[in-house]
Amino acid sequence: MPPRRRDRRRPHDPSPPPPSHARAPPAAAASSSSRLRLTVLATLLGLLLVLAALRFSGRLARSPPQPLTPQTTPLSVYERGLVKRDVSAREILSEHARVSENRSRRRFPNPVLAYVTPWWPMNMNSKGYDMAKLFCSKFTHISPVWYDLKSDGNRVVLEGQHNFDAAWVSELQSNGSLVVHVVPRVVLEAFPAVVLLEKKQKTKAIDLIVSECINRDKGYDGIVLESWSRWAVYGVLDDPRLRHMALQFVRQLGEALHSISSNSSGRHMELIYVIPAPRMQELNNQDFGPEDLLQLADSLDGFSLMTYDFSGPQSPGPSAPLKWVQYSLTTLLAAKGSSRDHSRMIFLGINFYGNDFLLSRGSGGGAITGRDFIHLLEKYKPSLQWDEKSLEHYFIYSDEGVRHAVFYPTLMSLSVRLDEAQNWGTGLSIWEIGQGLDYFFDVL
Repeated sequence: MPPRRRDRRRPHDPSPPPPSHARAPPAAAASSSSRLRLTVLATLLGLLLVLAALRFSGRLARSPPQPLTPQTTPLSVYERGLVKRDVSAREILSEHARVSENRSRRRFPNPVLAYVTPWWPMNMNSKGYDMAKLFCSKFTHISPVWYDLKSDGNRVVLEGQHNFDAAWVSELQSNGSLVVHVVPRVVLEAFPAVVLLEKKQKTKAIDLIVSECINRDKGYDGIVLESWSRWAVYGVLDDPRLRHMALQFVRQLGEALHSISSNSSGRHMELIYVIPAPRMQELNNQDFGPEDLLQLADSLDGFSLMTYDFSGPQSPGPSAPLKWVQYSLTTLLAAKGSSRDHSRMIFLGINFYGNDFLLSRGSGGGAITGRDFIHLLEKYKPSLQWDEKSLEHYFIYSDEGVRHAVFYPTLMSLSVRLDEAQNWGTGLSIWEIGQGLDYFFDVL
């Protein structure tokens, strides 16, 4: 989910300009003042460089000093009778922060990939880092969203090394009885003309990613690669030659990673590829189709299928209607040659965030996290409704005469989708574990 944009416009200064006859300070005073300012600026710059160096080395922890610890109870959400269609705002408010004390128990038997977005002091999104540590045994793969492969003129560069948190990664890999694979996400934003058409830069792009993975200080087990949506924007997927070269790049990266052993797991490095879910009855060039899956399957370890964001502000509605999820899986696994093994390679997308849409005064609205959802329940005390078509909960509320529709996951909607994934034999990919409610982890 893309971050919300901040208004970068500078605020208007209401104070009047100084009068033209205002007296200038004496030259000596001005010089002394300038030296003082330079000294302060130099001190601040030095401090920032030290902090940047610590963060780059991973020694500066990103999480707040007091990690989040949910309330615990001997009973799971199933044993407490909370997984149901008839759920109330009052019940969610009283139960959402209570989780089963047995955090190591896994109800979902297949692989689970958990995305974690970085924490910055301004947006306070440290919850994902804490949830990854607390519920580490629930996951087989954890993907911190850290890296971007970008163009710098006619060359490619890998950015995001400063996000690496050595203490956090080490704690994940030593936490719980099951081995969890740390596979940071890399978004390929480099211009296709650079990374696909120039052989030298294509090789360098693969080398940059592989080199970051084999760094013994990092302890990675592979990566998650996202590039399909960027290639769609650049028109790569409409050109048969470029499309072939794009798929070839992904295959070559997978083969390069498979040739290297992970220090933590002892297995080869893994490559999981992010793919959009088919949306239309007839696939177009921008869609990732069943033939694409077959071409990549032998060189990859999984596909992170984005079965969420079905609706948007222009067309408010559920995040992931179950029929659409079923259609996406049916379409991707329809090619001749597909097998049960291919379904096991898919990490079915599950959203831990929701949306608050405007229903009047035009379109609008946007994504909300669990904290936003709880605030809305506390403020408006809405009545939650179960949509029989999408199999999701939603509610309507009005604020200053404007009607809103809120779609946010519940224990029931999550349980239905986990059952569907288990029926297909797929795994799960969760976006994003810091955006959900604490008791969501009981269903995993």
